[in-house]
Amino acid sequence: MSKQIKAVSLISGGLDSLLSTKLLLDQGIHVEGINFFTGFCVEGRTHAIRKQKSDKPKRNNALWVAEQLGIKLHIIDVIEEYRDVLLNPKHGYGKNMNPCLDCKGFMVKKAKQWMIEHEFDFIITGEVMGQRPMSQRKETMPIVQAESGADDLLLRPLCAKHLPETKAEKEGWVDREQLLDFSGRNRKPQMALAKEYGFDDYATPAGGCCFLTDKQYSDKLVDMWESRGNRDYQLDDLMMLKVGRHIRPNKRFKMIVAREEGEVKFLEGYRNQYANLYSTSCNGPIALIDGEPTQEDVKIAAKILARYSQGRDEDLVDVEVKLQAGVAQQFSIKPFGVDEIPKEWFV
Repeated sequence: MSKQIKAVSLISGGLDSLLSTKLLLDQGIHVEGINFFTGFCVEGRTHAIRKQKSDKPKRNNALWVAEQLGIKLHIIDVIEEYRDVLLNPKHGYGKNMNPCLDCKGFMVKKAKQWMIEHEFDFIITGEVMGQRPMSQRKETMPIVQAESGADDLLLRPLCAKHLPETKAEKEGWVDREQLLDFSGRNRKPQMALAKEYGFDDYATPAGGCCFLTDKQYSDKLVDMWESRGNRDYQLDDLMMLKVGRHIRPNKRFKMIVAREEGEVKFLEGYRNQYANLYSTSCNGPIALIDGEPTQEDVKIAAKILARYSQGRDEDLVDVEVKLQAGVAQQFSIKPFGVDEIPKEWFV
């Protein structure tokens, strides 16, 4: 009996990884998915907190892709290993804090390690030549192969006909003629192929799977580092940056103000780790304080909190502040006006 050829596919939860994996499944290849959790993934636990896009089900798209394809998905925590990729990228950052080329090389390298440990034969990614400005250019795609050590074990089914043959093609494991020649940033070919396969509820194409490509998130990350004087971070820090309205009146402290019920519940889980405040005379959000505020700073925080409470139009709002030491302070304070919070305070 001939050996069953097995491939590991990097599953981000997007359309490209869905289609590239489907192409190989249709050729009789045994495929299992792998998803690396860096802490910056859109698929992290905070993506379902808000009511945004409430018309769509809240789900982990990587798991959804695996379910549609009927394959196993291995989710692997690489938070600690990923630190060096983020902090010291050999190829620098993209438009924001995204080290895309180093990131892709890191993930393919990890996939190769997994492939060897589990006796699989090659690796699949959903990359398309010319689709991403940093990591998916004609001149940078070979860098991923070389620096990851994957070399010709890396197959990109969606654009394979633009690239040299890989081992899977040379060995006859995969029929190159059934692979594709997609290129560029136009997603219409992928969407047409998805329709042909009957996939109609996939994640929005080009939506991105990493918060580091988002300017607002990147700005918050840099602000956090600058305020602390170092570039260390914990998983809780990364989760916090995805939630709430971030306001920094000065270098001593920052407020994180919940914007809706889901965020209120999320931030309440951190009340024992952060100073926090909420209105007691009317309904309103909870807010956390990150830093070391002075007494005057605490009053400013109370005025900001009052501004986002339902008592924003009242003369005074009662606010309770619970400091980390367990000490509570009560304020009856005039809220900031609608336009009184300086724009530069918003991170």
